[in-house]
Amino acid sequence: MSTFEERKAGFLAIELDDAGYGNIASAVLAAESAGFHVATFKDTPDAGRVNALQRAAFAGPVTRTIAVVPEVDTVYTEPFHVSTQLASLDYVSGGRAGWIATAAESPEAAAAVGRSFVQGEALAQEAAASIEVSRRLWDSWEDDAVIRDVATGRYIDVDKLHYADFETPADFAGPAYSVKGPSIIPRPLQGQLPVLAVASLVGEGLVPVEAVDAVLVTAPTPELLAAEIRDVRARLGSSVAIVAELDVVLDARGQAAASRSGAAEETGQARFVGSAAGLADVLDSLLREADGVRIHPATLDVELEELSRLVLPELRRRGSLRAPIQDGTFRNVLGLAPAENRYSTTAAATVAAGK
Repeated sequence: MSTFEERKAGFLAIELDDAGYGNIASAVLAAESAGFHVATFKDTPDAGRVNALQRAAFAGPVTRTIAVVPEVDTVYTEPFHVSTQLASLDYVSGGRAGWIATAAESPEAAAAVGRSFVQGEALAQEAAASIEVSRRLWDSWEDDAVIRDVATGRYIDVDKLHYADFETPADFAGPAYSVKGPSIIPRPLQGQLPVLAVASLVGEGLVPVEAVDAVLVTAPTPELLAAEIRDVRARLGSSVAIVAELDVVLDARGQAAASRSGAAEETGQARFVGSAAGLADVLDSLLREADGVRIHPATLDVELEELSRLVLPELRRRGSLRAPIQDGTFRNVLGLAPAENRYSTTAAATVAAGK
């Protein structure tokens, strides 16, 4: 067996923030055709622009293999609504939805909803609470709760719906709240949507490691990124997938990447500027350390053209990039086991104990 064949192949995600509402379909289909496993959607407060979850919902039904994963805020959005909207996204995408749970300091967002500005460690508290609410609500319907019993006129077996019964902890920094449940939407197709968060938000005293399925890892330069991945893996353990963040500016359409890089937005993330061949080397190296890499293209249509034509085929040839999963779920992409339902498991244990 060759060295390439012995490697564990990783996955690639691409951020589609530059895709306007009118060309989301063409952009996500191009990414899917290129062999990307995940399309992500950044949430920005631009006036008149539909949010990330709405754009993901638009992309879901037109695709078949690529996961659609929006950013959704955990601080200034209603947790019950977040949970149900994400569950709906899982249905319209055929089980390919995920959630990048964000918790950023945003005085503008606070003012828009008329609540106090959240910052510091309180951000992690808000994120942890919102994620826990969503996970409980996703489990509040057992998988076979919908029975459609024509003879008795029952659509739902009410014994298979459960209360979430969530209350914020006593030391919660923000306004306390509770969520009773159950959800207004049946359990998502995946049972539990995969939840991602930036690595700096996860860990002891922050969002619990067990609350997320993957973390996004950043560093100032590509050279430092591999070391940061190793540090995060040592800190958080092997239970979460690691996705490296990389801005990309490529030689394209007769222009050198260096001449194009000045117009690219500065994000503070690692940035690769150069040829497609050079990027293939960098990604090959990163995929030896991380489970996946999310690419942030400088100009979506320009970079996507080069990625599709030169970079992804080379990574597949080297064996560092896995093939897309036909009719698979986002949980399949991350290698997650089927999600157990906390309430049905508890109910089964109660019945067994009573025998």
